[in-house]
Amino acid sequence: MSRALGGSALPQAIVRPLNAETDPDVGAGAPGSSASLISNPMIQMIDEVIRLGARLRGVFATVTAAAGLSPMELTVLTAVAEARTPPTVPQIGRSLGHPRQVIQRAANALTDGGLIEPAANPHHKRAQVLRATAAGRKLKGEADARALAAADAAFPDVDASQCERLATELHALRTQIEAHLRARSS
Repeated sequence: MSRALGGSALPQAIVRPLNAETDPDVGAGAPGSSASLISNPMIQMIDEVIRLGARLRGVFATVTAAAGLSPMELTVLTAVAEARTPPTVPQIGRSLGHPRQVIQRAANALTDGGLIEPAANPHHKRAQVLRATAAGRKLKGEADARALAAADAAFPDVDASQCERLATELHALRTQIEAHLRARSS
């Protein structure tokens, strides 16, 4: 059995086997425990991120559904609405690790729905930048409020400072990985 990661599958050898005896959620033991069959810390971290992502998608599925958007559409709306500078479809794709065509389909649906709009890109003739419309910003704000309420209800005992620290550390790790990948492809 393998788990999807960015559209590809992790090889059998690096995925912990399912074991209902050691994990009530039908997963193996914690990283570093004797039940873990993975000794590489990077692979352990990837496994935990995948598992966490699956749990969070379940918790926040109602937020996406209430927005009336597909998960990818809400992801693209978020990328556009929260960008420091208006992004292009290829930039969003690279940032999220999705093919440009997947992002383009979501952007087209959001444009058709009046939630984002393309604008001229001073740095590129064909790749337009995307901007959230007032309706898009409003819908994003409503989705954020629902997400906050869902998080408060589902995770009342989760330490916010731990989440902040982990987010900072994961961002730093992602930045390091992206720099390494850029250097290798040059």
